[in-house]
Amino acid sequence: MVAGAGGSNFHSEFRNDPVVKEMRQIREENARRQKHDYSHVFRNKSRFDFIRISAVIMGMEFVYSAETAFVSPILLSIGIEHQLMTMVWGISPLIGFFLSPVIGSVSDRCRSRFGRRRPVLFALGVGLITGCILVPYGRNIGAWFGDLGEYVDDPANTINGAAALIDINGTVVSDALRSYNFYRIEEQIAEHRTDYRWAIVITIIGTILTDFNADNCMTPSRAFLLDVSLPEDHGRACSTFSILAGLGGSIGYAMGGINWDETSFGEFLGGSIKTVFTLVVIIFTICLTISLTSFREIPLPLLESDDLLRPLTEAAIKKEKARRQNQIFVVKDVSKALTAQLQSIQSPQDAVPQKINNALVDVERAPRGKDEVELVEEEDENVQMGPMDFIKSIVMMPKSIAVLCLTNLFCWMSHLSYALYFTDFVGEEVFKGNPAAPSNSDEYKLFLEGVRYACFGMAIYSISCSTCSFTIEKLIKVLRARTVYCGGLILDAIGMACMAFFPNKVTVYVLSATGGIVYALLFTMPFLLLGQYHAKGTFKVAKPGAEVTQERKRGLATDIAVVGGMIFVAQIIVALGMGSLISAFGTTSVVVFSASICSLIASICASQVVYMDL
Repeated sequence: MVAGAGGSNFHSEFRNDPVVKEMRQIREENARRQKHDYSHVFRNKSRFDFIRISAVIMGMEFVYSAETAFVSPILLSIGIEHQLMTMVWGISPLIGFFLSPVIGSVSDRCRSRFGRRRPVLFALGVGLITGCILVPYGRNIGAWFGDLGEYVDDPANTINGAAALIDINGTVVSDALRSYNFYRIEEQIAEHRTDYRWAIVITIIGTILTDFNADNCMTPSRAFLLDVSLPEDHGRACSTFSILAGLGGSIGYAMGGINWDETSFGEFLGGSIKTVFTLVVIIFTICLTISLTSFREIPLPLLESDDLLRPLTEAAIKKEKARRQNQIFVVKDVSKALTAQLQSIQSPQDAVPQKINNALVDVERAPRGKDEVELVEEEDENVQMGPMDFIKSIVMMPKSIAVLCLTNLFCWMSHLSYALYFTDFVGEEVFKGNPAAPSNSDEYKLFLEGVRYACFGMAIYSISCSTCSFTIEKLIKVLRARTVYCGGLILDAIGMACMAFFPNKVTVYVLSATGGIVYALLFTMPFLLLGQYHAKGTFKVAKPGAEVTQERKRGLATDIAVVGGMIFVAQIIVALGMGSLISAFGTTSVVVFSASICSLIASICASQVVYMDL
């Protein structure tokens, strides 16, 4: 709900309504009288408050920057080929596709005294930190389990015709060969050999943990942000969320672009990759702590027991106005009856002594109005959803959410095609490096140089994301949401197509900015629209004069999980298909072409989204 976005926007219309102000004040005072002060839930928040709540997303973007920049090169460097590497990226989303809605439902139904969102966010954060430790240290852990490292055929370092063995630190350890009789390397064989069996397993497990927990942290963090902010502040809240995402990504990618091997700090931690991941873990831990300690959540048992602690929705406001209107009618009826009684005193022949009582009885027995019925139905909606209700809310979703899911799916496919394989694309196509070459070869060094260069390109894309997020609320006010959504996706489609046709150092920098537009839209538009749907209590635009039908009860976090869960479907599709496309076309430029096509399709889908008053 972007405040002021359109003349008929509900929250803009009622912001200065005296009834709304009074209702909010009553709720705020009631929340202040609880054992813990929850009055902040019913107050407008400053930009700094939103920064505290959204700090965790900045930490997650640091993780994403390290993951997208280095996981693919790490997997390729330990002997996994392109097609298998892309399939590794598909394992986490395959698990997340089934578990993400469950996590969203658990977040809606968690009865912890710490609230509904923060306990889930904390658990996912611990898993994320674990994954970030396993990914860069997979080779070291593998060495503890017996991995031998990397073989290169170097005649200067051979002993009795055996190839030299290079361990994870680059040390020649030829003597290790003698204890492994099953390694028979002939002198005339000149090829690159590796033994990273355990390292592959550990690194894949770390990748799954990192990717799964990072993706699923989005749902409780967004729900927490919307829960503790007022509906008219949701636009500013979501834009702050996106700004911090872009800021974290830009700094994170810039960190990845630094050659830490040439610094004493990087040398102490064991190289560039380990340095970046170590810094990322520290930053994420700090950001997670800031968000978890920012504001108290109202526990679910309290929400169920006290109506005044529930969010102030459009239906609740209409109900209160209807109640006050009915009271006015009662006073009018009683006053008419009283007038008639007084007249009967002066004219005994027209005595009507029961008129007052009859008026009160008629009012008492009058059938419930439409607003009162809506109130009862709204209270029923606050009842906890059962497992079958949860499944039905996913399978039988409203058409508006289904279209939003489809749009989000193609947006994520575009973004993931670009983000997951961009460093590989630059290293191979722009710098002509080879990730499978021996670690001391010129081709491998060129590839690493390309990866670092790509990191700076992705830093530009993150800066673009922050800039777009900062202005998106104003753009929606001026251009309307449909124009912003569709136009941004078309711009990205053009930019990615140009980068694919002209792969060079200039286009890598300049056109990466269009990728930031899609990322800003991914973080903003779907959740603004979901917040609008839930605040208005409907998922479609009613025709003039038509009666609004009651929708099936749905949880906000569940809908966020369903729409946000499209990242898993997108990642599965991209992971299963991208390796085959690269093999079929023989170039990694296909990943950027794919991003362009997906953005174009997403823009077509976005034209069919229900935008309500935005």
